[in-house]
Amino acid sequence: MDLKDFHGTERIGYPPRELTTDGAPEPSAAKAGDLAYYAPWGNLALFYQDGPSATAGLLVLGHLDAGPDQLARADRITIEITVEPAS
Repeated sequence: MDLKDFHGTERIGYPPRELTTDGAPEPSAAKAGDLAYYAPWGNLALFYQDGPSATAGLLVLGHLDAGPDQLARADRITIEITVEPAS
């Protein structure tokens, strides 16, 4: 999945299908390096700047150990997602 710049804060992309939010953590503000799912649009976001505070529907999934400058300068960011079947 290729990610495109969005508002000078994050890179976004759309997975092949929407993710389920069953059992997801509470929405929270994203920090630089966070990988999040924005449920209302069905997109993944990789933040290279801190995101807006407590955006409804923004579910932080994890964090990358890369510097914000490194994430912002990258010509292309590609994420590979492995989806496990629901149990």
